Amino acid sequence: MKKDLGPAGANLPALRSHNAALVLDLLRTAGGPGISRLELADRTGLTPQAVSKITARLRAEGLVTEAGRRASTGGKPRTVLRLVPSAGHAVGVHLDRDELTVLLADLTGATVAERRRPLDLGSGAGPVLDAVESEVRALLNRGPATDPTGPTGPTDPTGPTGGAGGVAGAAAAGGAPGAVVGIGVAMPGPLDHRAGVPGRVTGFPEWDGHPVRDELARRLGLPVVLDKDTNAAALGLALRPAAPGSFAYVHLGTGLGAGLVLGGALLRGDRTGAGELGHQTVRLDGPPCGCGGRGCLEVLCLAAVARGDLGEAARILGTGAANLVRLLDIDQVLLGGRVVLGAPGAFEDGVRAVLAGLGLPAPVTVAAGPRAVAEGAAWLILGPIFGQ
Repeated sequence: MKKDLGPAGANLPALRSHNAALVLDLLRTAGGPGISRLELADRTGLTPQAVSKITARLRAEGLVTEAGRRASTGGKPRTVLRLVPSAGHAVGVHLDRDELTVLLADLTGATVAERRRPLDLGSGAGPVLDAVESEVRALLNRGPATDPTGPTGPTDPTGPTGGAGGVAGAAAAGGAPGAVVGIGVAMPGPLDHRAGVPGRVTGFPEWDGHPVRDELARRLGLPVVLDKDTNAAALGLALRPAAPGSFAYVHLGTGLGAGLVLGGALLRGDRTGAGELGHQTVRLDGPPCGCGGRGCLEVLCLAAVARGDLGEAARILGTGAANLVRLLDIDQVLLGGRVVLGAPGAFEDGVRAVLAGLGLPAPVTVAAGPRAVAEGAAWLILGPIFGQ
């Protein structure tokens, strides 16, 4: 019999109401200083009475607490409310081609525990999902990892909590932990987000059609959402305070892809195929690519990286970014991924130079850290809590 993973559920009690989600999102973005009921009413368009009922329920369920009082321009001081980050958690999983990252995030998206281990995505769904199950169980402190050294390599439990991670670690840091709401999983595409099934992942066709979402949900007893790695990272970036309304997140790591946010909303496409930037053909007689095409951005860019020619890699990446800016009229290009983070100045300057040379005004910034995909995977679960 499988061990219970502890407090879980697809829905926190307060999440039945769309209006409650609006209130929770304003509390999230207000941060530690909090926000008053009157401000909540003004910003949501709800009546003060409705806000009072919603916040009373949120307080009773432990999601919201008082954060002091604020001087008023007239009458008595206003009580300020804030979100309780530890009232709920989500697991974010990044299945990269050669590494597995699993983290636990609180309701603000902050990472409270993290585990990493080497991974061979080509070893097949069975061994890889065994590793995911093992690491999630270890992260949540519901028994040790069942195979600490198995086919994907040894576990590295280090992270922001210094190794004492999981729900127990979160509780030690700040009181009793809340429910684990679900697990977000991000992996290379193509895949079908709605069905929770990968397609013919470039270089790993054996994943085609495997029911990743449903199998992990059955193994772990928690709701699971599956999406592309670049979509997950873009979602996490879009939910940051003061995020640009329309941007392309361009990711260069073990592969090359993009996550697209237009008008504040993540663009997946009808078949989760949007953002396959790496497989734009830019050289008709170029080298063959694992996708079946020739002269794709990904194969050209990764070849330049392998030669140590980061200037050329940045120029190729800039060409792809310029195509996105022209096609979608986006406000900003955000860069991330393992290769970019290894030389952020070279890639930021190189991509910016390509756009400037073409008269394209979109700013270019290295905006994503090494956990961007795993953090974004957690937001696949957390986002709906806040109506996102």
